[in-house]
Amino acid sequence: MLNLDKSSANRVFHYFSEICAIPHGSGNMAEISKYCVNFAKKHGLKYIKDDSSNVIIYKAASKGYEKAASIILQGHLDMVCQKESDYDIDFLKDAINPYIDGDFIKAHGTTLGADNGIAVAMILAILENNDLLHPAIEAVFTTDEEIGLLGAATLDKGLLSAKKMINLDSESPDVITVSCAGGSDFSAIIPFESVKAQGTKATIIIDGLKGGHSGVMIDKGRVNADILGARLLYHLSKHCDFELISINGGDKGNAIPLKCEIEVCTKDAFSFKNTAEEYIKIIKSEISCREPDFEAEIIIGEFGKFDTIGKLKDRLISTILCIPNGVIEMSAEIDGLVETSLNLGILKTEQNKIIMASALRSNKKTSLEFLEEKMIAYFEGMDCEIKTGGHYPPWEFNPDSQLIGLYKEQFQKVFGAVPKVEAVHAGLECGVFADVIDGFDCISVGPEMYDIHTTKERLSISSTEQLYKLLLEILAQCR
Repeated sequence: MLNLDKSSANRVFHYFSEICAIPHGSGNMAEISKYCVNFAKKHGLKYIKDDSSNVIIYKAASKGYEKAASIILQGHLDMVCQKESDYDIDFLKDAINPYIDGDFIKAHGTTLGADNGIAVAMILAILENNDLLHPAIEAVFTTDEEIGLLGAATLDKGLLSAKKMINLDSESPDVITVSCAGGSDFSAIIPFESVKAQGTKATIIIDGLKGGHSGVMIDKGRVNADILGARLLYHLSKHCDFELISINGGDKGNAIPLKCEIEVCTKDAFSFKNTAEEYIKIIKSEISCREPDFEAEIIIGEFGKFDTIGKLKDRLISTILCIPNGVIEMSAEIDGLVETSLNLGILKTEQNKIIMASALRSNKKTSLEFLEEKMIAYFEGMDCEIKTGGHYPPWEFNPDSQLIGLYKEQFQKVFGAVPKVEAVHAGLECGVFADVIDGFDCISVGPEMYDIHTTKERLSISSTEQLYKLLLEILAQCR
């Protein structure tokens, strides 16, 4: 348990500690959902749990707020599970191990899950406190946000009466997010006929890249390990004789791959290793300013016969190397906003097939549709199966939002400064709610978090305290 009893938000950190103790990666929602249900039962609050394990908890308005319009407080229950290569954890069974480092909460060897566990913790702290002033609250805890906003998409919005919502899935209290990207998942499944090859196995391990969220970090110059692996293979193919056994990198579409592992079979392991190491030096020199911890290791294995992808090798390497990736277009309307992008997040070799999966994003619906068409066209000349899905709508800016004005006003009172109003190039569940609720008014805010979706994720304690205080002030003004 995190020892933050003297914090002004001690109950928030109490609940966050309990959440860290419950495995809750995407697709593994049963226990965290049950935890929320048990919370509602313990505090005598009405709740609904649906077939997707989404949970809604209802709390009546405090005295004097009975006629005020109700409000939704919303966060998601799942986290992105990433770990250091040498850290031993089973995300399906084991707890996250948080610790305090100065003003930050971090996790030993894994992602912390403050995205979005701290939102759930803040909402639970509000729901348990009967001394607060607030309108009727509809607390919405959704599942599988990180793999396509799946829970929010299936949630019956008819169970909600409120038209105002505070989403707590952002990363800075001095920024009000008022618009987000829509997105979809694109994958190509490329078949191959396995071919036996004789030689020495060599393994290339690319590691130490920063990775990060494929939306908010896509314009930060972070190198994609899968594409870097293809770059190295392309160079080697011009200088060495080898066959490709496998290439694997990334396991989350919404995370920039930070590691890639490649296996080849070569007749001249000495030449292959020397050529690879020389080119790795060139790459390291080129990208060291933005990827200072990049490293690549060549491991020479046994001699024997190996199953390889055969004649697909050259075509596959070129396909990975040249696949559309990263920033596609910047916004002409909002300065500095990435409007359209995509990320090759999963590259996997399975029996007789290669899987390539990308997360597509755009703040414009038509641009997202065109990007899907572009990807389909890119793979048209290749014998492969195309799959698209996980579509979620963008959330467009509402110039008449009352919540924006209220947050600005209270932020200035508490902190003596004016918060920024921004759009974000990432999917937020706000778009799913805005798509079906007429007259919807929403903002997204959150405490300071850094390097989410990576093992360096950290949450500011002081910022969490500040945002929680601000949130209570805003609820008190909603009458």
